Amino acid sequence: MTRGLKQWLLGIAALLVLSSPLQAAEPLRIGYSDWPGWVAWEVAVDKDWFKEAGVDVQFEWFDYVASMDAFAAGKLDAVSMTNGDTLVTGATGAKGIMFLLNDYSNGNDMVVAKPGIKSVKDLKGKKIGVEIGFVSHLLLLSALEDNGLTEADVELVNVPTNETPQVLASGQVDAIVAWQPNSGQALKLLPGAKAVYTSADKPGLIYDVLAASPESYAARKDDYRKLLKVWYRVVDYIQDPKTHADAVKIMASRVGLKPKEYEYFIKGTKILTLKEAKQHFKKGSGFESLYGSTKIADDFNVANKVYDKPQDVDAYIDPSLTDEL
Repeated sequence: MTRGLKQWLLGIAALLVLSSPLQAAEPLRIGYSDWPGWVAWEVAVDKDWFKEAGVDVQFEWFDYVASMDAFAAGKLDAVSMTNGDTLVTGATGAKGIMFLLNDYSNGNDMVVAKPGIKSVKDLKGKKIGVEIGFVSHLLLLSALEDNGLTEADVELVNVPTNETPQVLASGQVDAIVAWQPNSGQALKLLPGAKAVYTSADKPGLIYDVLAASPESYAARKDDYRKLLKVWYRVVDYIQDPKTHADAVKIMASRVGLKPKEYEYFIKGTKILTLKEAKQHFKKGSGFESLYGSTKIADDFNVANKVYDKPQDVDAYIDPSLTDEL
């Protein structure tokens, strides 16, 4: 190898190192999307709390699936996902470490049925629009099981979640499964439509988290520690009656809604306090534990061929930074 070629290669290597998102000189790049527990970050962005905490963060707004794609492509250090979807990205090559527990869905995810269908049992033999293999599909299976039915008792129609309101309103299906704002839009588009089952009927079925790439998490642990502290400042601001209205105003503005409208979405999201998050980070086999819920999601993903092999759930979860607080 000539000296010139060696210097060129070293120069290229240096450029790659300098362009890496894992370097402390670069901001943490975090993807987030339209879900109340993630829109809540907007409070900290608006108040410039990250600068006060001494952490350089760049939040990037995406449609949900696009945020996962960006994370899988290495364009983000961390991304907001459900616990089940964190397994999906990990099984396909982009593992995420769930270290921050934002919330669990508490009514925003819904099975919405057309007029005349009053309960889940009435769905027997009916067509249901749902994005197969995603979290809404898991909610539907839970609804059916709780009402003595199975997937074989209904006809599933694979529909992208953002198209479910229109599909229900057009009469192509008898019910749909979606999360806010799509579930709310379905109720508005079809007068007389009714939510016959929601995530409030199964608390802990869907946890919403911030997951970081293992490389970024290992290299910038102190930055994530500071980020976590800012998050609980946000939680306190939302839950304090004196500042709640301002928090809602900031969040509503991010998604183009009026505060009164957005208040409804927040009520369907159980944003967790530090004490509550610590409880859900404890190991357990049921939905009250992030570990138990994620294991159930893993079983669902394998059964529905979302991926082939069961994942090591414990390897995806690190409660240590939360436990430190």
